[in-house]
Amino acid sequence: MGSMLAPGQWVVLETAPDWGLGQVQSVTGHRVTVNFEHAGKQLVRDDVAGLTPVEDPEDR
Repeated sequence: MGSMLAPGQWVVLETAPDWGLGQVQSVTGHRVTVNFEHAGKQLVRDDVAGLTPVEDPEDR
């Protein structure tokens, strides 16, 4: 089973809050490519690092 995330979703990385808000670009299994506002495009394994979905990015 892979990630429950989908392209277009907004997330934050629990272990790197300074990376800011990120938008999921692609998901392959547990490999999630996310474009973060302060860290650029990053490949994150969501089974190792906690990506938390953000329902309304305007509230951040």
